Amino acid sequence: MPLRDHGPFQRRPGASPGSPLVGVILSFPEAVAVELRAWRTSFGDPMAETIPAHITLVTTTETDDWDATARHVREVAAATAPFRVSLRGTGTFRPVSPVVFVNVAEGFDECVRLHRRLQRGPLERALPFPYHPHVTVAHDLPPEQLDAAQEALASYRQSFTVASMGLYEHDADGFWQLREELDFGARREAPRAGEQQQDR
Repeated sequence: MPLRDHGPFQRRPGASPGSPLVGVILSFPEAVAVELRAWRTSFGDPMAETIPAHITLVTTTETDDWDATARHVREVAAATAPFRVSLRGTGTFRPVSPVVFVNVAEGFDECVRLHRRLQRGPLERALPFPYHPHVTVAHDLPPEQLDAAQEALASYRQSFTVASMGLYEHDADGFWQLREELDFGARREAPRAGEQQQDR
């Protein structure tokens, strides 16, 4: 299912108007995603139906070369081993941003390292805030609803293994479309006789 864009974005000065926007995320097992969607719906967040639970690794980053970007993301995925993620309790970005999230405990450092490897080369850019892995469960709601979300999931616990990441492109209708789901540690096939490897 495509993810609906839910945040403002301004292009960098001098960027090509038609430059694609790239997103890379970690998806969750269906049972966890369904559970967190139900919670987000219960808090009155209308984005619950269009934004599955996930951990963002890269978002709204421009690229002038989609092919080079895809090769870069594939190489990072191939060099990454599956790792364990544990979600524990809640946090918030208030007052800077009206967001309540579930904390990424185990797997936090792995997400940060993965983000840093991704945000290089064709995806390199300066970020307005330090990267902080999290799972949004309430966004842009009245304070009392954000308070309710933060309290309701304060004792939330869930663990699972992530073994792939999704490469998304932002379309003209404001949706994030999945272009490739890339397995971690996947070996690429050796080039056939007479072919050259173009991504080294």
